[in-house]
Amino acid sequence: MDNDEITRVRKLSQSYAYTSIQMHEAVARKAGLSGTDHKYLGFLMQKGQMTAGELSNLTGLTTGAVTGLIDRFEKKKLVTRKFAEDDRRKVIIEPNTKNIMALLVPLYKEFRSKSEKLLASFSSKELKIIETYFLKATEIMNETTDKLNKK
Repeated sequence: MDNDEITRVRKLSQSYAYTSIQMHEAVARKAGLSGTDHKYLGFLMQKGQMTAGELSNLTGLTTGAVTGLIDRFEKKKLVTRKFAEDDRRKVIIEPNTKNIMALLVPLYKEFRSKSEKLLASFSSKELKIIETYFLKATEIMNETTDKLNKK
């Protein structure tokens, strides 16, 4: 692969990232959330219940900011707070999957359908290449995030 090809693909990747941010911001606004709150809700959906401290570590938010985030989610009935049985000072945040799905699924319905059709248009070999790219790119981003968070 020559430098022009690498530059072209890098620019497409950047464009994809920027467009993704714009789309998720639009979805979040329609759902009555901020873009970052929307993505943090996604963390909870993906990882499941966790402590406020774990959410703080995962997001990089301060514990005070996480408290505000949880307050906003709780007000919209998207999460519930529970106290750990072994330590009542520890707060466990549990996503309300039913309410989250009811809020977000309709907003993603058309996008998901079109994305699935697009993916179905690729061969198994091409999908494997796409999958490999995303796995390795995600690994690189996680490594970069970890390094930046340690400094």
